[in-house]
Amino acid sequence: MPIVRDAEDRRRFLLMLAHFNDKFAAENWFRDLVDNRLVYSFERPQTWPEQDKIVKVICFCLLDNHFHLILEEIEEGGIAKFMQRFGTAMSKHFNEKYKEKGSMFQGSYRSKTISNDNYLRYVSVYVQVKNAFDIFPGGYASAIKDFDKAYTWATTSPFNSLGDYAGVHVRPIVDKEFLSQVFTPREFKKFSKDFIEGRRSLSEEAEPLLFE
Repeated sequence: MPIVRDAEDRRRFLLMLAHFNDKFAAENWFRDLVDNRLVYSFERPQTWPEQDKIVKVICFCLLDNHFHLILEEIEEGGIAKFMQRFGTAMSKHFNEKYKEKGSMFQGSYRSKTISNDNYLRYVSVYVQVKNAFDIFPGGYASAIKDFDKAYTWATTSPFNSLGDYAGVHVRPIVDKEFLSQVFTPREFKKFSKDFIEGRRSLSEEAEPLLFE
């Protein structure tokens, strides 16, 4: 079932990525943004304290019925706190807007630990490129046939962090330092193409972790 159904839902997802990553939690965060006319920006209301992040958002991709995040924990329990807040807020908004009931997710979020740089390389492509190609006009097969066109298309999507690394988007959501130490933008595109076109493959150990 779709968890986002229109442009407003998708925009709200981005705002949550930006504003829920904080030790501070406003009681009515979205109303604060509306009252201060900040719904279409990533600025914080002046009444909020300075942001004190609990995780680093390395990569993200939003699809119609799920989303992927690569997170680095800053404080102990930060990822669990961030995801609990995220899931609760999404369910509450969805139920109020679409007259539904209960949790919109089946069980708690699923997570895997990225234990080395090699695994990070592949999972970052999976999140930002593979998932984008799945929804490319014409489908995944069409994206593979014209990789450059599909990749450029993916960088323009506001609901994918690939554009942040490509310099298309400048947003206070993604912490680019960690992955940028592994790849330059040109290197990431080449690695992605090799992976998508089958010239690079995961190790036997990493593959089930990524695709199960």
